Amino acid sequence: MSDHYYSTNPQSQNVTETNDYIVRNHSFTFTSASGVFSKKGIDFGTRLLIETFEIPEVEGAVLDLGCGYGPIGITLAYHYEERSFVMVDVNERAISLAKKNANQNNSTNVAIKQSDGFTNIAEQSFAAIITNPPIRAGKKVINRLFAESSNHLVNGGELWIVVQKKQGAPSVIKYLQSIFHDVDVVTRKKGYYIICAKN
Repeated sequence: MSDHYYSTNPQSQNVTETNDYIVRNHSFTFTSASGVFSKKGIDFGTRLLIETFEIPEVEGAVLDLGCGYGPIGITLAYHYEERSFVMVDVNERAISLAKKNANQNNSTNVAIKQSDGFTNIAEQSFAAIITNPPIRAGKKVINRLFAESSNHLVNGGELWIVVQKKQGAPSVIKYLQSIFHDVDVVTRKKGYYIICAKN
C-alpha cells in the first residue's frame, strides 16, 4: 500500500519543518513533516475553515477530526480557551507532531489521541466537530466520518467542513442533507466551500 497522510504508520522519511504563522490575528509556531497532510504549511482550505468557524452557543467540547499536525485544534483552542478541545488522527506521526505543537504553543485545553475516526472516542459527544476531511481516502470513508459525526454531536451541535468544489462539494452537501437537519454553505472562496451542518 502506498504511503498517504491517512496511513496509520507512515513509512516515508520523517523530515520536519517548523514555521511561524499568523492565524486569526495571533502568532503560532507549527512543526510539520513528510507523511502528514499539508506538510509544507497551513493550506488555504484549512486556514479558511479556521478563520470562518464560529463556536456554537450550545455547551460542550470541540473535536478536531483528522487533526494532522494540529493547526485547526490548536489555533481554535487558543481563541476559545473556555472550551475543551479533543484532537484525533489515525496517523501516529501526525499525533506526535500535534502533541509537539500543542506544547510549543502552550495549549492547555487540548487532549490529543490517535483514533481511526471515533474508534477511541466512542463515548464522547461534542458541541462542534471540525474537519478538513481526507478526500483522497475516498467517498466511503468520508461519508462514514460524516455519519458518525452526526451521532457524536449534542443536540444543537454543528459539523464544520471544508471541501473544494472540484473535489465534490456539491455531492458532499447532498449527502449531508440526508443526515442533518440543516446544512448551510457559510462561505465560498477560490473554489473552497465552508459547510456547517446542524443536528
